[in-house]
Amino acid sequence: MVNVLSRLLLFLISLHCFVACLATNTKNITTDQSSLLAFKSLITSDPYDMLSNNWSTSSHVCTWVGVTCDERHNRVHSLNLHNMSLRGIVSPNLGNLSFLVILNLSSNSFNGQFSKEIYWLHRLKVISIAYNEFVGGIPEALGDLSQLQILYLGANNFSGFLPQSIGNLRQLKRFDISRNMLSGPIPQTISNMSSLEYLALQLNYFSGNGCGYGHLGDKQLSGEILLFNNMTSLRVVYFEANNLNGRLPNEFFNQLPQLEDFTLRNNQFEGSIPRSIGNCTSLIYINLASNFLTESYSLNILK
Repeated sequence: MVNVLSRLLLFLISLHCFVACLATNTKNITTDQSSLLAFKSLITSDPYDMLSNNWSTSSHVCTWVGVTCDERHNRVHSLNLHNMSLRGIVSPNLGNLSFLVILNLSSNSFNGQFSKEIYWLHRLKVISIAYNEFVGGIPEALGDLSQLQILYLGANNFSGFLPQSIGNLRQLKRFDISRNMLSGPIPQTISNMSSLEYLALQLNYFSGNGCGYGHLGDKQLSGEILLFNNMTSLRVVYFEANNLNGRLPNEFFNQLPQLEDFTLRNNQFEGSIPRSIGNCTSLIYINLASNFLTESYSLNILK
């Protein structure tokens, strides 16, 4: 009799846990749905009716256009609204999508400040919001997204300084923040991004010392190019159209063994090209045109 009661009690406890977990899961996906509907409510232009006809409580959120769910957790995993001609501001409610891994809002007309609540989503691996009209600064909280592997912020109107916390993104592979209005020094901590393969910083207004070795940036920047300590995975580097000057250190290319594409054109460098360029055996394209370098081959090299 005791065994029967024990088994019954165990069954009831298990049933209670199952129901509680199911209720929690339902609440979570409901939270995701509410967050996306709040996001939709701030869309002021949807010319192709990508969201207006599809994002509705009459269908499951995981079937909505641009939305992908994680089957294991039944939560929104990916939001991909690339190139849908959407206009509006980004709702802070997106910060409730706690299982979000991929956020792609690129090539739209989103404006205003990019919601700081997005930086609460510590599972994020991809943020792509390039080619929009975002304004404002980039907060220190960006460095809390330690799982980020791709960060595309280019072609917006971001201003202010890059935060020191950028160096916390040690898993970042691709970083594009070109074509903005950023200024100030490049944080020395950027050299901590040892997994970085692609770096684009052109067309900004950076100034001051970069990475403790010199200056880095675009347009209004002057100074010597940085040394890429600890960034040996870099394959593509774009620093074109700056006021960078000085001489490239002899060991400069020794730090870039994987380099394939390097653009430093339209600056004020002088002297000779370091012989260490011969160690870049993967180099496909290099453009050092419009400088004051002595070697004629410095203009363009295409192997």
